[in-house]
Amino acid sequence: MTVTSVYPLALTRPKAPTDPLAAKVYLPQQDTELLVDALRERGVTGASVLDLCTGSGAVAIAAARLGAARVTAVDASADAVTYARAGAERAGVSVDVRLGDLRRHVGRYDVVTCNPPYVPTPDVSDPEYHLNGPSHAWDAGIDGRAVLDPLCARVPDLLVPGGAFVLVHSEFADEEESVRALRAGGLHAEIVDERVIPFGPVMTARARWLEERGLLEPGCRVERIVAIVAVAPGDAATGEAARTPATDHTEQQTS
Repeated sequence: MTVTSVYPLALTRPKAPTDPLAAKVYLPQQDTELLVDALRERGVTGASVLDLCTGSGAVAIAAARLGAARVTAVDASADAVTYARAGAERAGVSVDVRLGDLRRHVGRYDVVTCNPPYVPTPDVSDPEYHLNGPSHAWDAGIDGRAVLDPLCARVPDLLVPGGAFVLVHSEFADEEESVRALRAGGLHAEIVDERVIPFGPVMTARARWLEERGLLEPGCRVERIVAIVAVAPGDAATGEAARTPATDHTEQQTS
């Protein structure tokens, strides 16, 4: 199966430039593609999948097209939920898209995926550093870990025995800390893939600030993004009987 057969870039982009939600949702980028590739490598046929911080829904749609038996997608943005639902409908796949907070979601899954906000964010309101757009989808505190830390702490409670968490983020959010946190939660975690990509508009806008903090070599405008897989101890559940929908629900609140 080729990447283009499962990676729904076109399906999750607006039908027309005037789509009012297009500017309010994180559309698929190279980190999305890395996550989908890692998900395909892991395999999700017949699995229950939870996609946190779903954004456009690209990863959830890819999971459904890869053969997942049941896909749930969660985002704290109502605009993202609307956009992802429309994308799944256009793709002709079944994805249960919900408004919710990753820290409050309840249920256990064979596979959990997440492409969270991870861009280090200056604690000043200077517009030079804050571009227009869905900043909730990338701003992640001064160290880039405002979402990653609670995410890594929560994920072990969302996996069935033998279940896998697939995560993607930038080197600037400290991938080794993610691996340590996931291992501290009892998971077997390792970096399984990485790519070097050019800075996008947000990272370009913050490059000087990153240089001043000593996090970026002067003049460098590329970053390394990584895919991490963390596996829960125990044997993976098999069959739909092991995937009880009654244990899968979301608190319909955000924080």
